[in-house]
Amino acid sequence: MRDAAWHARIECGGVVAGAGFLVAPSTVLTCAHVVQYGEPGALTVSFPNRPDFSGLPATVAVHGGWAGGATDPGDLAVLELDRKVPLSPARFAPPDTERDLTERVLEAYGFPHGYDEGQLARYRAVSTTRIADQWLQLEAVTAHGQPLVEGFSGAAAALPDGRVVGMVAQRAGEPGVLVARMLPTETLARHWPGLGELVPACDGDGDGGVDGGEDPTRRLYELVRRAEAVGLECSPDQLFVDAVGAFGPEPPPGGLRSLREAVAYVQWEVVPSAQALSRFAHRLAGLLDEPAARPAPAAPAAEWTPILVEIDRSGAGTDQVTVSVSAYREGRRRPVGTARLARSEVREYVQQGIDRAFTRLAPDAEELLTFVLPRDLLNLPVAQWACSAEDATPLGCAHPVVVNDRYRHHSGRLRHKLGKKWQQMDGGSAAPLHRVDCGTQEQPPGLRRRLSENGAGLAGFAAPPTALPGHFEVGLNMPVPVLLWPRSGCPDTAGPHTAPCTGSAFLDSLAPAVESVSAAELPRIITSLREEAEAATDPEQHWARDVQLLWDDPRCFPETAASLHSPVA
Repeated sequence: MRDAAWHARIECGGVVAGAGFLVAPSTVLTCAHVVQYGEPGALTVSFPNRPDFSGLPATVAVHGGWAGGATDPGDLAVLELDRKVPLSPARFAPPDTERDLTERVLEAYGFPHGYDEGQLARYRAVSTTRIADQWLQLEAVTAHGQPLVEGFSGAAAALPDGRVVGMVAQRAGEPGVLVARMLPTETLARHWPGLGELVPACDGDGDGGVDGGEDPTRRLYELVRRAEAVGLECSPDQLFVDAVGAFGPEPPPGGLRSLREAVAYVQWEVVPSAQALSRFAHRLAGLLDEPAARPAPAAPAAEWTPILVEIDRSGAGTDQVTVSVSAYREGRRRPVGTARLARSEVREYVQQGIDRAFTRLAPDAEELLTFVLPRDLLNLPVAQWACSAEDATPLGCAHPVVVNDRYRHHSGRLRHKLGKKWQQMDGGSAAPLHRVDCGTQEQPPGLRRRLSENGAGLAGFAAPPTALPGHFEVGLNMPVPVLLWPRSGCPDTAGPHTAPCTGSAFLDSLAPAVESVSAAELPRIITSLREEAEAATDPEQHWARDVQLLWDDPRCFPETAASLHSPVA
């Protein structure tokens, strides 16, 4: 290989766990199973061909979704070093290179036991047919060469000229059997969308670029980020057709669901792709330069930096849940930890996870603690949880705390509609509160129509979700950015109310507090109200003591979840 400086050795707690390779100044790609036992603070990366860069602390910034089994998909992890290193990152070969991998020798730089400085192995793809649409099978070039044993996982599978075509991700058979598997670059890009812009376009000669000029891929992905940031409305299918021309391939069955999916389809399925990607970029740049295509900047939403706590049923028992904590910085989601826990263990784990997440935030970040919960746990008293075992201050008094529905948080359809709703609300007057009172005679279909006709931005409920399940389902399944309710409410929500009740009193007090401010400021307003209630002479009687706020702006969560399926499926 021409330049071996980008090959990395991954260590967990001082023990060599596998290999990796530098793909950006502070970013290393490896297998998820290499770092699965890496405790926070114990993961380090070294570059054996540059001894001056050894033992660099690293954290897992992106996880490919690997579930832990030997044949589970998504076995990759993106590591973020604590500082940039002045080394040239690995270069990727263009997508069409995979067509003739069976004729090329691939080299892998790994770290089998006893070889901390590394060993080289030479392999060749058996076929271009992928196993389970994930792996390519590899076999050794010679029967007496270095086998791909433990220590090679995460190594780049590279051509002799150093260009990367995939990553060694699995060995097969007994130790010493010269058979293994690799994840080709396109598969890696499915599980980490950020990889796409690092892969050059193919120009028909296999070298990428357009007429010797700058490769269009990075420019196109930058335009896609701009389009996502401003919520550009466009047709991915039409952009694809414009890019490939009248005689190019048709969009896939079912169409293309997003700009990124359209770009990925051109990048991986169209050969040559360089000219098509250039046309795609030119057309998208034109749309972004049209005044009508540029909504007002989303300044209020950009103020918030989420710390995300996701809780979900684990499937291992009614008492077991999976908890994941992460933080956002510079538009990227940075995982802190994930664990399967008994319900009784969740609070302590979340407290510790949130505390660690604060170390990932920028110094001037405005934190927003966001709990993404299953629908049946939306009433969980997360704002009342103590900050820590040593600090009894409720989280909701120390920081802005909001909740979100798990289905809603991961629904592409609702994220799209909510994004458009926030654009309409930005810079406008405060939104009115649409009330759902106790004993309402309005049926859920009527509420859906009312919220839709009025373009509702805020909805207030007089009782918790279990008391008004049909009405809550309407509010959650519609693009209403803000829902509020009391965690406890009127004990009698059935039938008409002839006298004022606690639920109506809650809405009467809530309306003037939330209708006078922009929706973007509501997390701060609710925090202030929670502090006021906590400081009251009788906190339990204060109307805002147990207010629950579902506040949902998709623009605060810019990184989409990595797909476990082909972006062109």
